[in-house]
Amino acid sequence: MNNLNMEPLLLNDSNNGMEMSTLKQQFPNASAQQTLRDHVEQAMRSYFSNLGGEQVTDVYDMVLAEIEAPLLEVVLEYTRGNQTRASEILGLNRGTLRKKLKDHGLM
Repeated sequence: MNNLNMEPLLLNDSNNGMEMSTLKQQFPNASAQQTLRDHVEQAMRSYFSNLGGEQVTDVYDMVLAEIEAPLLEVVLEYTRGNQTRASEILGLNRGTLRKKLKDHGLM
């Protein structure tokens, strides 16, 4: 069993290696205690409120495609390009990570 912290990601002063100033730059309108879940919920509510009656399908795949690339980019940045460490952090097989990186044009 791994010992990763599975608590919600909070935007506060103890974000496992990311400095608060970096987080504030990336999330300038975030309150000090908003979770990643809160951000996703807010974004989805905004998305649906701005549809203007337009029909939408495949939202699940759209959301995953939108978050996967920046997730991979940030984790690779955090690991300074170490794909083995990035795959461990993400809980992915290294081959799967490499495929996803290629799919998103990150490799």
